[in-house]
Amino acid sequence: MSAIRLLILGAVRQHGRAHGYQVRNDLEFWGAHEWSNAKPGSIYHALKQMAKQGLLVAHEVAPSTAGGPPRVEYEINDKGTEEFFTLLREALSSHEQKTDVLSAGIGFIVDLPRDEAVALLKERIAGLEQWRSGVTEYYTPEDGPEQLGHIGEIMNLWVHSADRGAEWTRGLIERIEGGAYTFAGEGEPFVGVLADDDPNPYTTGPHPEDNR
Repeated sequence: MSAIRLLILGAVRQHGRAHGYQVRNDLEFWGAHEWSNAKPGSIYHALKQMAKQGLLVAHEVAPSTAGGPPRVEYEINDKGTEEFFTLLREALSSHEQKTDVLSAGIGFIVDLPRDEAVALLKERIAGLEQWRSGVTEYYTPEDGPEQLGHIGEIMNLWVHSADRGAEWTRGLIERIEGGAYTFAGEGEPFVGVLADDDPNPYTTGPHPEDNR
């Protein structure tokens, strides 16, 4: 699973309709270019691909200010919305996700009802515990990694990763169950996108497709 797919669908969905530069601006404002593969070229390519796949609707709205093809705005449709929520639920529930995918999922977690978000995170904990149990069938953490030579350090890493991942997830669940954040259906959500005229302090600079 690619984080950029979830990020772009989520960004377009938050705007309702957005051109590529707005999507890129949002992702850079979130720092996604630092912790995922959401680089400008990848963003513009993914937007076009998802339009071809029927997840986004591309609207030609005005001539490009650079004198090229008309500027395109993207709008998420029902198929794209379904894909967004499928990816979001997978990002939050699977213990095997890379950090960028999990980070993207956390970024949109409040788009779900509170109870569902908690249930998905509990699935993640169950997966981490099952993974840990599988490792400890062959490795006893209490005996230290040396029992298996330097290869034991790999299993030691897996056990610690499972433990820390489960600990972090339990903390998040506790905060959510304690009333933190505004989830779907509870009121006005946190606004995490920039208005058109707001400067972005984290922009990486111009790209040839910004005006298309």
